[in-house]
Amino acid sequence: MSAALILCTGLSTSAQAATGELSYRSTDGEEFTITDPDNGECFLLVGGADRVSNLTDTRATLYTDHGCEENPTSLASHASRNFFPPLIPHSIRFG
Repeated sequence: MSAALILCTGLSTSAQAATGELSYRSTDGEEFTITDPDNGECFLLVGGADRVSNLTDTRATLYTDHGCEENPTSLASHASRNFFPPLIPHSIRFG
């Protein structure tokens, strides 16, 4: 019985990651890609993003500040969105 308990509770302790890519265009027109991002980690969007395509299997939340705190906006898996001032996202978190 204790062996079954170990199997059920000891499956994985590593961080889960979204599978796929998130691509975005900065406000300067540069293209960037984040591949298989870890869920829960805050990623900086260099230069802010005026276009974001979430081609991962996980919902993403975009924020207007650099620390994943202000003005959260959700972006579903396999969705894209354009952003306009003053609500340009500068950071993103998955999961």
